[in-house]
Amino acid sequence: MHYQQFQLNNGLQVLVHPDHTTPMAVVNIMYNVGARDEDPNHTGFAHLFEHLMFGGSINIPEYDEPLQVAGGENNAYTTNDLTNYYVQLPAQNLETAFWLESDRMLSLAFGTKSLEVQRKVVCEEFKEHYINKPYGDVWHKMRALAYTTHPYRWQTIGASLAHVEATQLQQVKDFFAKHYTPCNAIMVVAGAVTTDQVKALAQKWFGPIPAGTLYQRQLPAEPVQTQARHLTVEANVPIDALYKCWHMGGRLSNSYYCIELLTEILGAGGSSRLHQQLVKEQQLFSNIECYHFGSIDPGLLVIEGKLVKGVTHQVADAAINQLIGQLLQQGITEQELAKAKNKTESQIAFEDISLMNRANNLAFYALLGNPELMHQELEKYQSFTTQQVMAEAALVLSPNNCSTMYYKANAQALATMAGADEDEDDDETADF
Repeated sequence: MHYQQFQLNNGLQVLVHPDHTTPMAVVNIMYNVGARDEDPNHTGFAHLFEHLMFGGSINIPEYDEPLQVAGGENNAYTTNDLTNYYVQLPAQNLETAFWLESDRMLSLAFGTKSLEVQRKVVCEEFKEHYINKPYGDVWHKMRALAYTTHPYRWQTIGASLAHVEATQLQQVKDFFAKHYTPCNAIMVVAGAVTTDQVKALAQKWFGPIPAGTLYQRQLPAEPVQTQARHLTVEANVPIDALYKCWHMGGRLSNSYYCIELLTEILGAGGSSRLHQQLVKEQQLFSNIECYHFGSIDPGLLVIEGKLVKGVTHQVADAAINQLIGQLLQQGITEQELAKAKNKTESQIAFEDISLMNRANNLAFYALLGNPELMHQELEKYQSFTTQQVMAEAALVLSPNNCSTMYYKANAQALATMAGADEDEDDDETADF
């Protein structure tokens, strides 16, 4: 994918990806701040800002209204590693996006009322998806079990509802001043644009914004896990579930690529080892999957599944461990690895179809330190052998590197399910 790049005097990195096969343009701004950059006693700020950034800025009280008039759409997302805002609109209205994005980078319209509104929205989201939803607290508990030191130990939404509820206006202003600055941001402009056009607009709208202080990330490293960890939880859920995770390397490590290929072999689709052996053959799980978080710092490889009714956690856990032991002893086949590589190649090609995805990926690789890494990804995946993948699997899938949670349906949930089964039987009898 072709692109040009330049940097403004205030430190804003700008990348341009011209594509005149479309009449559209995308403006993607990625801020180098995520949930890992929060104070452990005041979490949830990065995600709260995703909401606050749409609440109006100094000169533009309503962000969405002028964008809609210009025929555009926008959205954003926050992860533990970064925060990303993106706009897509007809290229002829490109300057509207520069006007909107520069004004909220310059200064949000901070106020007690806007904070109260967005804080309430986030609190409701917290309750709906992480407290009241079945299995909603799984990764609050699992992250806290797997991580003892690194800030990946809390989720993007925040470590607790109390942290969000206690957010004060001055804390919000300080967080904005520290992270939402030109020198801490990457802007990608893609579509029916030219580099000269983007340079002129970037200088006009973003050039006058003060650079801010470059954020130097100094996070505590997670110690090597040397002993297996276990947690049992009872909750009002319809069926028992099992979660296991292992520490793995960060985004730029060889470990990441090897484990990415391994997750395809273990848990991607109906032909994967986990599905074939534990769902189809042994019928221990109703569904099971294997994935990783894709995090920039060392992350987690995960196997999770819902148990078939009557199967105990101990039996299901032993079956997973036996499958992993078999994998480590016998290895993977060349055919399995080739299939995983082919699927990865297809996914990369599919992502490149979307202009918005290309802009986002370009920003992400620039955030990693080198946008050229984007062109090296496929070659990197293709370079690994079965021996290299298995060497990494042996390191990662150590029992001492594993954290396991038995998530049990409590008595109330089981009674409810039993009642539902009886009602079902009655209905079947009545039909006859």
